[in-house]
Amino acid sequence: MQSSSEQLKSLVQQKYSEIALQDKDVNMASCCGAGGCSTEVYNIMSDDYSTLGGYNPDADLGLGCGLPTQFAKIKKGDTVVDLGSGAGNDCFIAREETGDTGRVIGIDFTPAMVDKARANAAKLGFSNVEFLQGDIEKMPLADNVADVIVSNCVLNLVPDKDAVFQEIFRTLKPGGHFSISDIVLVGDLPEALQKDAEMYAGCVSGAIQREKYLELIHQNGFNWVTVQKQKAIVIPDDILKNYLNDAELAQFKSGQTGIFSITVFAKKPESCCAPGSGCC
Repeated sequence: MQSSSEQLKSLVQQKYSEIALQDKDVNMASCCGAGGCSTEVYNIMSDDYSTLGGYNPDADLGLGCGLPTQFAKIKKGDTVVDLGSGAGNDCFIAREETGDTGRVIGIDFTPAMVDKARANAAKLGFSNVEFLQGDIEKMPLADNVADVIVSNCVLNLVPDKDAVFQEIFRTLKPGGHFSISDIVLVGDLPEALQKDAEMYAGCVSGAIQREKYLELIHQNGFNWVTVQKQKAIVIPDDILKNYLNDAELAQFKSGQTGIFSITVFAKKPESCCAPGSGCC
């Protein structure tokens, strides 16, 4: 029998295989491409990438909740890893920053997304951008390989977020850093939203408390932890009504609970062993 963690991973893989084939407009009018589409608003979570160098419309599925590459301080020649790389959007923007002398590696859990990203890279003729299928709780990468790690609205989909931060620490070079955009909570979600698998695949119910998220980063040995950007995410009534009755909806919108996109920066110390090893 599958564990609840394995079930959630299977759900995410299934949903994002479908999302890989959806129109961008559908993804941007829903919650990370999943959940009921809204007729009230357009672009619930994602930011506009179109002005950034390296932007490729074919790779933009409208699934993000921030612009981590804009804040990632990528330099020429860097090795950059994108966690949950989708169709390659953030990878191609990172490639613009790292240039011909750098290297960009995208990792995605969903084979359909990896196929789509590889096709996009082939069309662009990039020889220094590669895409790997893998689980970011156990990355298919060696230790100390990345100068910069980015990720956009992905860790909220992962059951074991602590394991991901451990893997980020392992794969970053000493002195390397990450910039990650993600969905976090302030206050508790209504039970119906917490339990609904569709909303998990849509990023919302898989999110954890903002303070817990930042605490995990500190606990895994990172320093210079900084929230680079924060914005409120408003889930439209026509989506919420699929889960909440009128009384629950009114309570949810009373200000007790906030759903936010945050972009967080942190560094791996220049010389340090793994957290808990006692040698730092």
